[in-house]
Parts: sequence; C-alpha cells; structure tokens
Amino acid sequence: MNTSSMPLAPATGEQRATLLFQLCIGVYFLGGFLNSLVGLLVPRLRMIEGLNHTRSLLVQFAFHSSYLLFAVPITVVVVKFGYMRSIAAGLVVIVLGCGLLAASLGSLGYMTVLLSLLAIAGGVTFLQIAANIVVPVVEPARRAVSRLTLLQGFNSLGTVLASLAGSALLLGTGRQRFGDLADHLRVVLPFLAVALVALVLAAAFICQRDLLRASSAPRRVPLSGIVGVLSNRRLLAGGGAMFAYVGAEVTIGTLLVEYLAMPDILDVSPVAAGQLVGLYWTGALVGRLVGARYLTRYGAPTMLLGCAIAAVALVAAAIGLHGPVAATALLAVGLCNAIMYPTIFALSLPDDHSTATYASMLLCMVVVGGAVIPLLTGVVADVVSLRMSFMLPGICYTFIAAFAWWRHRTWD
Repeated sequence: MNTSSMPLAPATGEQRATLLFQLCIGVYFLGGFLNSLVGLLVPRLRMIEGLNHTRSLLVQFAFHSSYLLFAVPITVVVVKFGYMRSIAAGLVVIVLGCGLLAASLGSLGYMTVLLSLLAIAGGVTFLQIAANIVVPVVEPARRAVSRLTLLQGFNSLGTVLASLAGSALLLGTGRQRFGDLADHLRVVLPFLAVALVALVLAAAFICQRDLLRASSAPRRVPLSGIVGVLSNRRLLAGGGAMFAYVGAEVTIGTLLVEYLAMPDILDVSPVAAGQLVGLYWTGALVGRLVGARYLTRYGAPTMLLGCAIAAVALVAAAIGLHGPVAATALLAVGLCNAIMYPTIFALSLPDDHSTATYASMLLCMVVVGGAVIPLLTGVVADVVSLRMSFMLPGICYTFIAAFAWWRHRTWD
C-alpha cells in the first residue's frame, strides 16, 4: 500500500503538551536571564554610577510597573489572537526593547534607559499572561503545578547564568557616563544576546501557531462577567500573595550585591558579590527541580506554607546576624522561593479554565509588586539602613504563609 499520499495523523493531546512544554522551556529560560540582567543594572547604577538606592531602584520600578500598565490591553490581544501568536508578539517586542536599551546605555541617557526597560517589560507581560496559561490549558490540574515548577527551574537556570556572565560584563567595568562608548559593547552585549534568542523563539512560535487549535481557546467575557471572575476570593487572595512574592524575590535579588559587599557581611568586590548572587538563583533552580517531583506527593499548599515560614526565618537571620552566616541565610532564601511562583499561580486560578486568561491578567498585574516593594525598600534603606530594609521582604513572606494556610484548608 502506498502511504506517501496519506495525511499525517493529528498530534495527540499528550504530543501537543510535550511540544508546547519544550517551546516554553526557551521562553522561561529567556525570562529568567533577562530578569537577572535587569537586576544587575541596579548595583551598577548604585555602586559604579553613584546613584542612591531610591533612584537606582527606579530600574526595577520601570521594569515591573509595565505589568500593571499593559496587562489589560495585552489580555485583549491574547483573547483576540490566541496564546501562541501573543507569545510570538511578546518576543518581538523584547527584541525591539533590547535594541533601544543598547542604544540608551550608550548615549541617550537615564530616562531613555527607563523607557527602554518599560518596553522590554511590555514584551515580558505578553509572556506572563499567555505562556503561564498554556500549560494549565493542556495539562491535568495536578500535573500542571509540577510542569510549571519544572519550567520555573529553567527560568532559574537563566538567572544563574546571567548572574555569572552578566556580573563580569556589567559590574567589571569602570565608571561610564552615558555617552562614553569605551565600555559600551561589554555592557550591552548580554542584552543583544537576549534579543537574538528572542527572535529565534518568536519564529518557532509562529511556525507552531496552530498547536493549540484543538484546545480550549480563551473566551471573551463581557465586562460584567470579568468583574465576576476578578472578584473570586481565591483569585484575590492569590493575587495578594503573588504581589508579595514577586516584591520580596526581586528586592532580595537586587540588593544582595550591595548586602554581600558590606564590610560586616563578606566585604567583597561588586563583581564577586554579583557572582555570589548566582547562588541565590541556584537555590531556586535546585528547589524547583526537586519541587517538581515532590509537589504531587505532599501537595502545593503544604509545600508553599513550609517554604514561606522558612523564608521568614532566614530573612530574620540575615537582619540580625553578621558575616558568612548572615550571607548564607539571605542566599538560602532563593531555595525557599523555588516553588512559590508556580504554586501561588496554580492555587489562585478559578476552576473554569475558559476564563483563565482574565485570571492570568490579574496575576500578571500584581507582579507590579516587583516595582513597589523594591522601591519602598530602597527608601527605607536610604532613611534607616540597608540591613533593616529587609524587614519588608520578611513581611511579604508572612503574608504568603497566611495564603498557603488558607488554601491548605480548602485544597482537594
């Protein structure tokens, strides 16, 4: 029998889930790499360019405030054009934003740097809303938590590699005024690399744009229905926990370089401190790879509760102790962060997946915690001290523990 002219059998649901998971690996890795690079811009501006905590932390404010500004219009785009095309669009926006940032760091000045970061984060917002939903759409609920945690492991791998490579490039150069091109190439090289990878990934998602044709498409909900979705108690509580988690993780990851370099902690150079921050993200990487296995055994609420309580204790130790013990305590918070994003996200979603895009929109908007908490922490650091400013992340982890306990009582 001649089978050369027979049509190929359509991919099964399991095959679609596997291919989608493989594509999302690149997206999550890129997101982690980019987030770490943005974090390294803060100690560069603070310790090399001479800005105070408040002004230098405007970098994180610009980067994370876009989640609040752009979440609603981007959700409209996702509902209209679907998940795959929206992810591709976000990657293209990242390419354009990285190009603008490279030019801004060379000669266009600080305000243009902030605008460039806002543009890059607009592209990341596409990925946050669309890419975080596609896995729960094609996976059973309990396996979705495990898969999301494993993807977050690749996100952490990106942050680790960016910390190691980016520290030498961004923190190993001399003082550079905007417009002085002597060290410009070294500073912008990692962002140009991100742009290249994002372009390749965008092409891959365009080629696979019909992958989810057989799955539930995002449903357009009238305004009255959106209010109903967004007033879900589970979603609102999870949104508060997500706000706290992102704010705490970004704050610690951003201020770790200066904290480790303090004379009564490790008294090391900015480059060495920046490379040690890789241990913070390595903890998240290891925790996510291990957590992806054990989440199905012990349950997401139980593991989230344990990690949040441990994070509170470690932050308290970092505030009250000195030397390598204090440094180890704050670095170890990365291990506690490992499962928080995927578990909070999965524990917050309503049962109706056809409205999950709007739930994802809210959970994306509250990522603005990564703008608000670091800026407030910077103000406290300028007024009181860097050490005492870590009380704010400690309070954030306390709120996460309360959310985990509440969901533990209602988890089935």
